[in-house]
Amino acid sequence: MGTGPSPTSSSGFHLYPDASGISARIIPRGGHPPPAPAPRRSPGTVPPARAGQLYQLTHLAAALTEVVGVQDVVDLVADQIMPAFGAQGLVLSTARGGRLRITGHRGYSSETIRRLDSLPLDTSFTPAGQALSSGIPAFFADPEEMRRTYPEAPLVSGKQAWAFLPLVISGRPVGICILSYDTPHAFPAEERAVLTSLAGLIAQAFDRARLYDTKHELAHSLQQALLPRSLPEITGLRVAARYLPATRGMEIGGDFYDLIRLGDTAAGAVIGDVQGHNAAAAALMGQVRTAVHAHATLGTPPDQVLHRTNRLLTDITPDLLTSCLYAHLDFARQRATLASAGHPPPLLRLPDGDTRLLAVPPGPLLGADPAADFPVTEIPLTEGTLLVLYTDGLVETPGADLEEAITRLAHHLAAADDRDLGLLIDDLLSTSDTSGRRTDDIALLVLRHETHRDRPE
Repeated sequence: MGTGPSPTSSSGFHLYPDASGISARIIPRGGHPPPAPAPRRSPGTVPPARAGQLYQLTHLAAALTEVVGVQDVVDLVADQIMPAFGAQGLVLSTARGGRLRITGHRGYSSETIRRLDSLPLDTSFTPAGQALSSGIPAFFADPEEMRRTYPEAPLVSGKQAWAFLPLVISGRPVGICILSYDTPHAFPAEERAVLTSLAGLIAQAFDRARLYDTKHELAHSLQQALLPRSLPEITGLRVAARYLPATRGMEIGGDFYDLIRLGDTAAGAVIGDVQGHNAAAAALMGQVRTAVHAHATLGTPPDQVLHRTNRLLTDITPDLLTSCLYAHLDFARQRATLASAGHPPPLLRLPDGDTRLLAVPPGPLLGADPAADFPVTEIPLTEGTLLVLYTDGLVETPGADLEEAITRLAHHLAAADDRDLGLLIDDLLSTSDTSGRRTDDIALLVLRHETHRDRPE
């Protein structure tokens, strides 16, 4: 295989691989390497393990530590383990409610999966339930071997060989991985040993992935329940909103928005961002949004809305801080009054197309200082005025200048078509790399003051 001197001594190393592993000999530098030892074979020698199988096991073990959700486990097994062992089919199942629930598959028709899904654990239709319950792997090299015990299985799947690998952690079954083949396939002892070892690694990854998916589903449900399902229709105002979750971590966060009806001639608009991307951030987001909504509906001025919400947060001493921007829109007086708690400044586009960053002096983040003040900014609210409220996920990227990013967004808004606010949001999102992997979530709230007669047909 090769020789090479040790960098720290005058010795050389000589490696001799065979089916049983790798032998190493060390000789003094300058000495003649000994002849390669004859391959050792036992009387009942099985075919040697394929070259690279040990590397494959090590590589897959490392890859399985990186997976996040159940679909990641399915994809890794399908993309790497199936080709490594020449399999053409995969079914990954778990036991729920006394039945085998398929969580992922490859190489099977939807009709076959429909017939195999939700079978009882004690089914005689397939060895999967027995292997999962007993924790003992089962290998079937050809349909005849399978047919002796499970006569219907070959007919349903159309496969010719199977490996049933129970996924067990500390004696607790968490699922089963089934590899299948389109032609008969012998399972040598080495291959069975490697597959059994891989099953233990898959079990660990699969169990972690199920826990992650459960946490994510609960947190995502919480977040969706706390965000407004729809925004109210308010005379004199057109509005559109969008929320995009982060694509890393739990894919949830604390960004939120809201629109509040304040009588017949006024409205309140709020946008905020709770630190973090987990269930705690989503829960605190709900508290902040509820507090702002409650104070705003009482007709409280913007600075006092933030002040009272801030007092609430400091009283409950959250571990997370929150940025927030609140705008009171008075259509009768044609004035907009805004206050900010450390939130990125909104963008303002006037009816003549002039677009600018609206300088709203920010107070501290909510939850930081119970005695904080929040300066107020008042601007005219004439027909055609457009306000864009957003969270920092839209403009903040690692290594980029934040002010330059906001300036680019303002230039983009100046040239954008605002006849359809939903399309306008799509246009603004195009300025950020929202199609790739986002490290932060994004919330956008776009408001345009106009009467019904000014709305596009």
